[in-house]
Amino acid sequence: MSQEGFMQASRQRVNARLWAAIASDEGSAKLQDAMIHACADGGKRIRPLLTYASALAVGGSVEQADAAATAVELIHCYSLVHDDLPAMDDDDLRRGKPTVHKAFDEATAILVGDALQALAFELLCADGVGVSSEQRIDMIACLASAAGARGMVGGQALDFEAVGEAQTLEQLEKMHSLKTGALIRAAIRLGALSHDLCSAEALASLDVYAAKLGLAFQVRDDILDEISDTATLGKPQGSDSGANKPTYLSLLGLEVARTKAEELAGEAIKALEHFDEKAEPLRRLADYIVERLN
Repeated sequence: MSQEGFMQASRQRVNARLWAAIASDEGSAKLQDAMIHACADGGKRIRPLLTYASALAVGGSVEQADAAATAVELIHCYSLVHDDLPAMDDDDLRRGKPTVHKAFDEATAILVGDALQALAFELLCADGVGVSSEQRIDMIACLASAAGARGMVGGQALDFEAVGEAQTLEQLEKMHSLKTGALIRAAIRLGALSHDLCSAEALASLDVYAAKLGLAFQVRDDILDEISDTATLGKPQGSDSGANKPTYLSLLGLEVARTKAEELAGEAIKALEHFDEKAEPLRRLADYIVERLN
């Protein structure tokens, strides 16, 4: 299968599982509609793509990684809903559509984020995950750590503290390794853990790949925030620089930032040198992440 075919099939696969998971919830119809809106299929689904590719790299299958891929995307979608709230980034547009608090209301948006987060862990707890109980606990712990104060939420806190403040490159990388990188690292690790026979050596190499790729992703995001437009991005262009947040471009400039993203992607690919051709989707995703247009 071509890389484009892999990406398209994986997006369709995780989309179907997102809708099925949300539809299984009984309760408020408004809440369910808002959850579907939050997971709108305009997303790139990069994190579940990485989960599926990681599972394949260690000899597993996309079927084994379904629960992990869906759970990771649910956490990502929840984080976007809460990030867009007036008390946070106060954004009106996401994936080319009104943000949840604009399409519905602020209270519903808060509840949507809460519900998506809970649903992610419910999926990982389900009997159909297909790994040992011990490995399932490792997967749940991995996602919880990545999503919480030691990961994504902690990075968001540092992001707020940095507004209007001078930042060193080291401080910026620490913030983004938590805010963006933690969930990317979890996506890749969960894909590997979805295969019972994944070795410790493979996990260690994938962790290096993930750490480099997470930073490369954020550098590219900062570049696109500067050079792209709202229609292409699906969210307000210049939102970070306009909010007086430090970015890789504000510290390094455009050309150095481009070089850094490419170098990080190259280092990520190098971490996979002991993997065979089954890791090719991961290698190509590293290139895609630093070449993408949105």
